[in-house]
Amino acid sequence: MQKQIKQLFLLSYDMIALTLSLVLSFFLRFDGVYDLGARAVYEFEHHLVLLFAVLCVKLAVFFVFKMYSSLWRYASVEEMLTVVKANMAATVMMVVFLVAIQIPLPRSIYLLTFILDTVFTGGIRLFYRAFRKKRGLSKGQQGQVKRVLILGGGEAGSLLVKEYHGNPQARAVPVAILDDDPNKIGFKVNGVRVVGRISEVEHFAKELKIDEILLAIPTLSSRATREILKKAGKTGLRLRTLPGVMDLADGKVSIQEIRDVSIEDLLGREEVTLDNSGMMKFIQGKSILVTGGGGSIGSELCRQISRYQPRKITILDIYENNAYYLERSLANQYPEVSYSVVIASVRDHERMDQLFKEERFDVVFHAAAHKHVPLMEANPQQAVKNNVLGTLNVINSSKRYGVKKFVLISTDKAVNPTNIMGATKRIAEMLVQIQPRDIETDFAAVRFGNVLGSSGSVIPLFKEQIRRGGPVTLTHEEIIRYFMTIPEASRLVLQAGAMAKGGEIFVLDMGEPVKIKDLAENLIRLSGFEPYRDIDIQITGLRPGEKLYEELLLDPDMNLVTEHMKIYVEKPTLINGVRLNRALENFRRHIGSFTPAEVRRALRAVVETYQPEGYTFKEEQASYAEDRRRGERRQRERRSTGHEESVLSEDKAFEKKSYDAKLG
Repeated sequence: MQKQIKQLFLLSYDMIALTLSLVLSFFLRFDGVYDLGARAVYEFEHHLVLLFAVLCVKLAVFFVFKMYSSLWRYASVEEMLTVVKANMAATVMMVVFLVAIQIPLPRSIYLLTFILDTVFTGGIRLFYRAFRKKRGLSKGQQGQVKRVLILGGGEAGSLLVKEYHGNPQARAVPVAILDDDPNKIGFKVNGVRVVGRISEVEHFAKELKIDEILLAIPTLSSRATREILKKAGKTGLRLRTLPGVMDLADGKVSIQEIRDVSIEDLLGREEVTLDNSGMMKFIQGKSILVTGGGGSIGSELCRQISRYQPRKITILDIYENNAYYLERSLANQYPEVSYSVVIASVRDHERMDQLFKEERFDVVFHAAAHKHVPLMEANPQQAVKNNVLGTLNVINSSKRYGVKKFVLISTDKAVNPTNIMGATKRIAEMLVQIQPRDIETDFAAVRFGNVLGSSGSVIPLFKEQIRRGGPVTLTHEEIIRYFMTIPEASRLVLQAGAMAKGGEIFVLDMGEPVKIKDLAENLIRLSGFEPYRDIDIQITGLRPGEKLYEELLLDPDMNLVTEHMKIYVEKPTLINGVRLNRALENFRRHIGSFTPAEVRRALRAVVETYQPEGYTFKEEQASYAEDRRRGERRQRERRSTGHEESVLSEDKAFEKKSYDAKLG
């Protein structure tokens, strides 16, 4: 209702202003003296017709230019240009109309009315903006007005200064700008002076009594952003930033786009470039299945896939809430794509077969897995059921129902694993590698390290500990990890999937390793506290199965380059297919009765690089002896019952072909 009243007031004002403009035009044209009755064209009734015609035409043009739907409290150059254009168009239409009804006027009248119309209609709008700004600032001063230091005096910084000036509700005032361009220092940007270089941020933050620092250079590289934010972080003030230029809708900058600096910004990496034509060919018009689709990686995969016009995306997850909200979000954002949610477990091979038979997927991204290292150390049977047997179910269904490409999401913990999770994911990789090349489905795995902000990762844990007031707990002072963002990992997974020919393990370039202690300290500072003074950091000791250093993934002797600078292919290694098939059968039949020690021994028998904590050569010999005794006992049982065929009969290719033959 308030909006309609404002529009009615503005419309009434314009009617009065346009009337006054026409009268003043005549007054100025005839030097203030002329006789209305002297000539017929200026008789009173003709002036009424003229006034009515001018008002109708001009107000109609103003509506076309949406002069009554703009937020004039934010009026700026663009809005004033609209006023000028609207009045120019209105004057032209007035000329055409008056000529058509045969009421000619002196040409100077048209020019005068255009000038006066622009002054009157534009002036009230600028006055309203100035009045709202002054009134808003006086209200804001009743509360606390933050003093903002803007880093970057370019286009984004200029627009933000204007936004702050026009939006007093933000209760923030830009008091100075820092920029590394020496030609800008000493000059003003929209009334705010550029006082120095960005490297002087600590000095000016203290001198000017700044409350908040805002980085306004969206085109900056991740490395440069990281360096600037580290300097600004030493001030102890709240840091905020704009998204990267790729994330700003239509290149527009507004206060609503400003967000707090995150740990991802401090650890950020360069934007991943994709082969968009290759991605379209890979995804467009296809039916896609994402297992574990409600998880951190799975959900981001669904978002990235949606950009390339798939025919349908099926989100499979055992947990319904995340999958449901993801499907709703994607359906709103990409209404042209069909989505469905399937609540099921990859362990259920009958449900997998039914689903694959009904949907006939073209591409499968297998992200469903148990990934929490300490939990899987305590529950090794569940890790095998989900990560190994669940993967086998999805692989078998993919082969049986003609999936074109199958992409497994793996982990760097599969490299020389020291824990149950890593060992089970290594077996999942082996299942991908051992698949025959002469079938319809191309199988591949993508291996990468830790993902910033994913469910169960260290960053949400640190944030929760900081929220509670500390302490932040580290397992070891020297522990390091490789990190990438969820969007980056998902994009590279898609790119690797498009490149897959069958049997590859793609390894993603994780960049430089990050010391977790540094990460914790940065996160504490970003939260507005000082490490060890406000929030303490405590060392708790390595957890079961945890490594101090993750394996170096990009060993040039172990990896081959690809056409993408951040994707490599691990050189193939020999896999004993008979031993793998025997282990799978063993797991399928007996995993429910295995003790944790037996699970570890069984995994060690298949994954030779698996070194559980405290595992000794003596235990290894005992495990092999136990495996032989168990195998002989089960063989006798099968012979006595007449069931000598393999439980995994459809995969007897494992026993018939060597790995070398399958790689061609």
